[in-house]
Amino acid sequence: MRIPAPLFSGARVALVCASSAVPEERLVPALEAVTGLGLEPVPFPSCVFANRHGYLAAEDDQRAADLQEAFRDPSIHGVLSIRGGYGAHRILPLLDLPAIAKTPKFFSGYSDVTALHTAFTQECGFVTYHTPMPSTEYYKPVDEKTMDQLKRACFGGLFGPLENPSDRPRTTLQGGKARGRLCGGNLSLLAASLGTPWEIDTRGKILFLEDIGEKTYRIDGMLTQLRNAGKFDQCAGVLLGAWTDCVPEDPEKTLELTQIFRELILPAGKPVLGDLACGHILPTMSLPLGAEVSLDADAKTLEVLT
Repeated sequence: MRIPAPLFSGARVALVCASSAVPEERLVPALEAVTGLGLEPVPFPSCVFANRHGYLAAEDDQRAADLQEAFRDPSIHGVLSIRGGYGAHRILPLLDLPAIAKTPKFFSGYSDVTALHTAFTQECGFVTYHTPMPSTEYYKPVDEKTMDQLKRACFGGLFGPLENPSDRPRTTLQGGKARGRLCGGNLSLLAASLGTPWEIDTRGKILFLEDIGEKTYRIDGMLTQLRNAGKFDQCAGVLLGAWTDCVPEDPEKTLELTQIFRELILPAGKPVLGDLACGHILPTMSLPLGAEVSLDADAKTLEVLT
């Protein structure tokens, strides 16, 4: 697995939008936030609200072309997803992944961007970064811990222990230790990948999962899909992040999330660590997808090795 060159002060970074449109009023603050990191933002057409296509940032061809060009252009040193939303998996058949594999670059984002993380790590063979995004989080001031980890990801320092904020303890759902390459991201996108050429491969890996705005029965259904596809049996361990606004449809007739996790994930017998401060929350950590990590569910630790 290759680790792309880190960014540096003055690096030119493409801002692309493979999913939903950027609200018009957020583009300039997002560009200013990237400049504040010491980078030179280069917004691509998919970032411009006037190019939106319904609930998408632009038509599929345009969004795919932006991403392809960002990796092709030698003057661009990194590629930042400006936001998530919906639609990244629509452009996967339009991407020339072998060409992207020849020019690996720093790539970041999360949520709907999970579709691209999976394709780049599995098909192109380079590490990508699960980080907050300029038009959804840090277009306005955010906490120091979130920004510190974002900078570590951008500039090559995301190694060693990854810690939660002191007021957010982690939970051991099933003890044990495991080591493997980190994979995963948003549960909805991972479930949607099943049966496609870009299906999540969890064999011998540490699987990270998070989501937002899903009813508990929907979480149950998607985890059941992963369970039935053998993804928990095949992985080395599981990390559970934030489940923001994932509430019961009927609070009096439901299974709690922890019970769902115990019934669907734990029978595989792998270490499971919950309440990782990562996902649709603040503060949030950054994660290097494809990197080698060590998980100790008993000690409640996660460490990036390479």
